[in-house]
Amino acid sequence: MPGQADLHIHTYFSDSSSSPQEVVDDALKASLSCIAITDHDIIQGIMPTLEAAKAHALEVVPGIELSSEFENCDIHILGYFIDYTQGPLLEKIDVFLDARMERMKQMIAKLKSIGVNNIEFEEVCALTQSRAVGRAHLALLLQQKGWISNIKSAFEKYIGPGCPGFVPKYKQTPFEAIELIRSSGGVAVMAHPMLTQKDELIPRFAAAGLKGLEVYYPNCMTSVTEFYERIAKKNNLIATGGSDSHGKAKSYTYVGKKTVPMEVVEQLRQAK
Repeated sequence: MPGQADLHIHTYFSDSSSSPQEVVDDALKASLSCIAITDHDIIQGIMPTLEAAKAHALEVVPGIELSSEFENCDIHILGYFIDYTQGPLLEKIDVFLDARMERMKQMIAKLKSIGVNNIEFEEVCALTQSRAVGRAHLALLLQQKGWISNIKSAFEKYIGPGCPGFVPKYKQTPFEAIELIRSSGGVAVMAHPMLTQKDELIPRFAAAGLKGLEVYYPNCMTSVTEFYERIAKKNNLIATGGSDSHGKAKSYTYVGKKTVPMEVVEQLRQAK
């Protein structure tokens, strides 16, 4: 098989259970030629992964997955080949992380107001290696403390939109996320459009500088993949893909479950 790349992987610097070394080990076991580290709103996982891969024939693409919102819908924008050492992205990341910390404090306070009184901010923070705390960490702690039986229930009962513990996230539009990636020397790609289900916005994002669409995603029917292949082609977008691996935090996927040929990596490199 020609060289393959998994272009959507998270580490424990955001909401995965996997360390950078574990990600590299998994990539080597899967015989991958390239991986992209795309943690949520943070770049801390890039350097350790580069270091872990240094002795191996494994390319590591520096990336990020930026949170954004438009028309009350969460839309994630992936950035590839970003400058993670300097520039506007680094300045903005501090704003994102401060907002994540404050949001978590507010959610815990709201939960305490309804009697969920044994969740502490420090406990949530202990579940990640950075300040990129999120609802996934809070959901895990709710499960560990016996408030819910599974992670999905946490979002349905406590911390999903309309639930008593929900607090909206920092407001950034997809257009702002695309521009932030572009201004940091990166290539912007819309993550998992089949989950977002805002296909009518894709032409607008393309006009604003979006360069790719995550067409190949785990556990999708062939008809869904083919549908997004057509949308990517129609809008002159690079068809990318990856596993969206989160280690043990997401049991339905893993490093290497969904890959793309190395040709896609070169297309992204040339699109800078």
